[in-house]
Amino acid sequence: MDYTEELKERLKANVARVRTDIADACREAGRKEDSVKLIGVSKVFPVEYAEAAVAGGLKDLGENRVQELVPKIDRLNELGLTPNWHLIGTLQRNKVKYIIGKTYLIHSVNTIDLAREISIRSEASGIVTDILLQGNISGEESKHGFAPDELTAAVQAVNDMPGVRMRGLMTMAPIEIHKGEARPVFENTRIIFERLRSEVKDPSSWDTLSMGMSGDFKEAILEGSTCVRIGTSIFGDRNAYIK
Repeated sequence: MDYTEELKERLKANVARVRTDIADACREAGRKEDSVKLIGVSKVFPVEYAEAAVAGGLKDLGENRVQELVPKIDRLNELGLTPNWHLIGTLQRNKVKYIIGKTYLIHSVNTIDLAREISIRSEASGIVTDILLQGNISGEESKHGFAPDELTAAVQAVNDMPGVRMRGLMTMAPIEIHKGEARPVFENTRIIFERLRSEVKDPSSWDTLSMGMSGDFKEAILEGSTCVRIGTSIFGDRNAYIK
């Protein structure tokens, strides 16, 4: 089933609204609009939604699960559509082999062992895979990632791994009950991100701070996010597609 023109135009309009909000937040922060990359999170939605979004001009797509990511990549490749693909969800070591060479950026490297697996697979394929370290800055037990006091050691451990290039940090804030609750988490992540630059083997590559989703991306941009992961505000309510 191909996407419809109606779907394409609807998603295109949603992307435009989100870009306007990004621009407004950037102006408030005294930043350039192009300093923030918009990733449309198409997880759970049928592949036609990803097709329509890219056909409508969206250049970056994010998926949570390898088993959704790979078929969508294959389908869009068949159509000649080549967005930058981001793996933003938890990645199991035994799934790494399926995505090597297919991602623009892996946001969710949450253990040294996972980084090592990506390194081994990438080196064997003769490529370098860009990754982010996932920080659990909020300290929630339900979230994966390195605690703040573990990140320096993580950077030092990954520094000398061939086949991977650390680009920065990713984090998720708690779901806001009251407006503004997420912002301190983003602020702390930015502070840690800036501090870690001196620990990175190649500081010039340490340029990506992935923070902010549909409910809190404005606060994330005000605190320095360079990469926002937007699902609902672009694609709509995904509950109808959750199995």
